[in-house]
Amino acid sequence: MSKHEATNLKRIKEVENAFSPPGEKLSKPNRILVGEGILTKQNRKKREQKAFFLFNDILVYGSIIVNNRWYKNQKTIPLKDIKLEDMEDDEDFKHMWLICTPSKSFFLSAPTYKEKKAWMTHIELCQSSLLKGQVPNQNLNFAKSWIPDQADQKCMRCFITFTATNRRHHCRKCGFVVCNNCSKDRARINHIDPKKLLRVCKPCSKTCNEEETSRTRFYSVGSGGGAEELFSDDEQESAFSKFCQSDLRLFEEKSGLLFRTVTSY
Repeated sequence: MSKHEATNLKRIKEVENAFSPPGEKLSKPNRILVGEGILTKQNRKKREQKAFFLFNDILVYGSIIVNNRWYKNQKTIPLKDIKLEDMEDDEDFKHMWLICTPSKSFFLSAPTYKEKKAWMTHIELCQSSLLKGQVPNQNLNFAKSWIPDQADQKCMRCFITFTATNRRHHCRKCGFVVCNNCSKDRARINHIDPKKLLRVCKPCSKTCNEEETSRTRFYSVGSGGGAEELFSDDEQESAFSKFCQSDLRLFEEKSGLLFRTVTSY
């Protein structure tokens, strides 16, 4: 094992051990930690800083308890299932972009424009390297990002005003903020959760019913497992070496990471 490989494995172990309760095992053969940093994530009710870790095959994030030492609520997104959309700044949410996945989509914001571009560029480069020689899945359905609670004071379907008793809800299919009366229906949205019936608004309920037959046909085709299955065991050279020799030029920095977006680290 080379010095760079040892440094990479050590840092991955540190990230893995920093999550408590423990999350998914992160130290796996051919996995490389490319970069890390703190980004602001738009949640349903508020914006919150999260720790993000970009690997060559997955994107991991979690809530910060003690910076660089303790995280919780680990979430893992395979890079093969990610789509990025650049977004314009608004008055109080700068340097943002949208991460779309089949199960969940959300807005992120970086402290500076330079850091935003670094994240977007490196995610796309890692994804391109991961899928090299493969045909991307053109049939992926991406979840809609939820409209934040504070963005609307009225139901986006019937326009009734929200009150303490007439609470806000979200349609899982279109992401609209809706009242209870407009979202009493439940539907199965396979790319979000194939096992649960999810809250949907009336127009989306009709759409879901119409799409049920075609969705069943699509998901009857066997799909692969996690991102690690994209690597074969009989590669002539390790994924680590291939990655280091690519345009990403990994480990040129003394830190061993391609980029690191938080100066307090």
